[in-house]
Amino acid sequence: MNNLTDALHIPDTQSARDERHLPIQRVGVKDVRYPLQVRVAGAVQSTSARWALDVALPAEQKGTHMSRFVAWLDALAESGEALDAASLRRRHAEMLDRLDATEGRIEAAFEFFLRKRAPVSGLSSLLDYQGRWISETRAGVTTVWAEVAVPVKSLCPCSKEISDYGAHNQRSLVTVRVELLQPMEWHELVRFAEDAASCEIWPMLKRADEKWVTERAYENPKFVEDLVRDVALALNRDARIGRYLVDVENFESIHNHSAWARIER
Repeated sequence: MNNLTDALHIPDTQSARDERHLPIQRVGVKDVRYPLQVRVAGAVQSTSARWALDVALPAEQKGTHMSRFVAWLDALAESGEALDAASLRRRHAEMLDRLDATEGRIEAAFEFFLRKRAPVSGLSSLLDYQGRWISETRAGVTTVWAEVAVPVKSLCPCSKEISDYGAHNQRSLVTVRVELLQPMEWHELVRFAEDAASCEIWPMLKRADEKWVTERAYENPKFVEDLVRDVALALNRDARIGRYLVDVENFESIHNHSAWARIER
């Protein structure tokens, strides 16, 4: 590419000097859709991701080379490599080198699936989850985060306490973002949310399963505050996790709004 540019005498405007003396902390591309291989529960799944890629730009440099971000994505896709925490660190260093940068960020949001068996019938089906890889290099230090959004079921303790029978319940979304100090599998990250819920959910249930789910949630009521605290306590006990963020949103069945809570470490 550089030889072709030289041969055609096309000026490299991005590399020109800028005299406004203002560095840019983040400049790049976002909402780029590109294939991704991800390892889930011991197998490689092919999916697509929405990528955001950026670097820090020194004050004296006019612009970055946007096409090099896509070239980096294409090289990753062509390699067929399943992205995990270790390969993300290595690929991140390659991106910075390609962009002649010392600081930058990679974010990839994607879907993955876990096979689940219904609690009574044992019927097997796939449930989709929202995953996200985040890698950031600042001041010479690269940090890798994994995030998962997990749908679960919650039942209101107050409603159960004040009602002669029944209790209102709803679907909830638990989002867990963790700084990985050591490797962790996606299904392990999912379990932090599902184990803390009033009940987990399944894509396919028979009547015996539905009865089990209904009664399980009734016996295990959780406020949004209970759910976010129980997930955080489980994360606190895992030495593989550094900083974290836990968001819980209850899509209330008796209100036209959500209940929401967050804990950060």
